[in-house]
Amino acid sequence: MAVPNELQSVLKQNGGIVTTAQANKVGVSNERLRLLVHSGDLERVTTGIYVLPDEFTDKMFIVQLRRPKIIYSHETALFLHELTDRDPINYMVTVPTGYNPTRLREDGFTVFTIKRELHEIGVTKLTTMFGNSVTVYDLERTICDCLRSRNNLDIAVVTDAIKRYAKRKDKNLNKLMQMAETFKVTKLLRGYMEVLL
Repeated sequence: MAVPNELQSVLKQNGGIVTTAQANKVGVSNERLRLLVHSGDLERVTTGIYVLPDEFTDKMFIVQLRRPKIIYSHETALFLHELTDRDPINYMVTVPTGYNPTRLREDGFTVFTIKRELHEIGVTKLTTMFGNSVTVYDLERTICDCLRSRNNLDIAVVTDAIKRYAKRKDKNLNKLMQMAETFKVTKLLRGYMEVLL
């Protein structure tokens, strides 16, 4: 059984990934998806998400599709912003207070929680190495998050990230200081910045 053309174009647009909802939208039923998996033309990676068998799966993107509330943060955000060369082994995400992180932790994620009113501050979109767009905190929020959680992170990675940030042309020091005030790390940040700038 071949993958129908409508489904092929959706797969092409999404880097070889399709959700049940996207498939249904182009007229491919759940039963047809099941048959495509059975025939080996598609692989089911998790509930409601399918990939072409020869595609490398973009775990970051797939998790984001399943859990739109998560925001990639801390060392994972540093990696996406190219502020560290260390490839994240366990992805780090931030969720709002009240969100149940049990499944994420079972899947090997490091989960940080924050008050709802602070959850969306500094959100941006970045591209994974597979070319898919994911939600992540911006440069300045990421630096502040890493300072706040420094006891749970590798301090060498955090220090290196701040050094790299200080050298970047796209840094925004005013925004960084505002973020530092919001997240109560102004004193800490000043200590680092005085050494670097």
